[in-house]
Amino acid sequence: MPIFHDQPVALMAAVFAASAAMVWIAGTRLALLGDEIAERFQLTRAFVGLIFLATATELPEIVTSLTAAHLGNTSLVLGNMFGGITMQTAILAVADVLVVKYALTSWPRKSTHALLAVMLMVLLSLLLAVSLLRDLSIGFNIGLGALLVSLAYPVTIALLRAFDEKDSWAPVDLPEIDTPETAKKFSSNGFEELSARALLTQAVISSLVILLAGIALALSADSIAENTHLGSSFVGITLLAAATSMPELSTTIAAARIGAYTMAISNIMGSNLIMLALIFPADIAYRSGPILSEVGPGAQFSLVVGILVTGIYAAGLLMRRTPRLFNAGLDSWLVIFAYVTMLIVLYPMQ
Repeated sequence: MPIFHDQPVALMAAVFAASAAMVWIAGTRLALLGDEIAERFQLTRAFVGLIFLATATELPEIVTSLTAAHLGNTSLVLGNMFGGITMQTAILAVADVLVVKYALTSWPRKSTHALLAVMLMVLLSLLLAVSLLRDLSIGFNIGLGALLVSLAYPVTIALLRAFDEKDSWAPVDLPEIDTPETAKKFSSNGFEELSARALLTQAVISSLVILLAGIALALSADSIAENTHLGSSFVGITLLAAATSMPELSTTIAAARIGAYTMAISNIMGSNLIMLALIFPADIAYRSGPILSEVGPGAQFSLVVGILVTGIYAAGLLMRRTPRLFNAGLDSWLVIFAYVTMLIVLYPMQ
């Protein structure tokens, strides 16, 4: 995305900071609105996080990935997608460390989140296999693997919805809401007085702010990377993935602060699921052949780490009483360690 490559680094850094602030404010508001939407329309917070928040916070990734694919910058688009999966999963760890009183994975009441994590691992493994074998073209420079991975999105959503309605699994050991302050946090989001129309209107406005500010984040991050001579793949996996994941960070932290932990988990895992669904539209936008045939070693390693961190949280969700270390779940510390290790390993590869 060379539109701002000739601009001074200081100016682009200022644009990046201002855009990040706008995304943080809008994302925080969107999480609170999502909590009230779940309450008002009698939806589960997990479903609101999986569909509503995940889609809204993925808007910058959608625009950035399709633009980069159209321009033929496969290293940037694939690095952004695959690095973003690990980056977004690490956001759950940040929320666990900074906000959650008990281990984050001890809160969900149903096993739907564990199933979602397993499905993500299956799709990431399929994606890794396609990238290793090179995608098979089915015509018009479109790959079969990209099509199958994207088609798995609606199938996974339908499976989760059906499973959630029939799931008879129930935890017998839950964290206690033991103080008036904590109870208040779990019951109030600040938007109870809004009409349904005003509630939805504000949600749309917040989503548009996230989209526009997210695009500015991505463009300024790309310009900074270009002028500091970092590789496109490393930029996509690190700086651009971090920039476009800012909406997920703000909404997840905000959801955790009001005690909507299931919505926070669903927001991140739903965003990762949408990231996989973006592969087919990106393949269409990329006109030089199947885009998954262009996956480099750095992006493949990112996929491996993405499978690893998703598996760590799947184990945490199944274990429930995850051991805590420094006021956060051990699983979250392992995810942070995996993410930092990925950055250390990837830098010399550029």
